Formats: sequence, structure tokens, C-alpha cells
Amino acid sequence: MNEEIFSFVIYMIHACADRWHKAPSKVYQAIKDSGCLDEYLVPLYDVLHTQSTDYVVHDIGEYLKNRGISA
Repeated sequence: MNEEIFSFVIYMIHACADRWHKAPSKVYQAIKDSGCLDEYLVPLYDVLHTQSTDYVVHDIGEYLKNRGISA
């Protein structure tokens, strides 16, 4: 993972944490455990970083929901 992708992932973890009123560490754990980090955020960075924060936060929430994981 390069620095740009790393910064994007950190930004999205904090955006989700703020939106969901959760600790960033809990959001990170949910994203990691669900596969969202390795199967969604990192591989699709080229497309996702061009989308709005709201869009990506919503997508991450749907990803977790579809896997039965609550952040």
C-alpha cells in the first residue's frame, strides 16, 4: 500500500467514525475483519478516491451490513 492509499484509508476510517459516532479503532477493526480493507478500499482506490466522502462512507456501511458486521 503506497502513501496515497494509506492516507485515503485513514481518512475514510475517520470519516466513518465521525458519521457513525464510533471510535476510529472500532471502525478500523470492522473494516479489516470484513475484508473491506483488502477487498474493497485498497484495490478500488483509483475509483473510490474520486467519489465524495458521503458516497464512500455509505458504501463502506453497505459493505459491512452485507457481511453482518456492525462498526
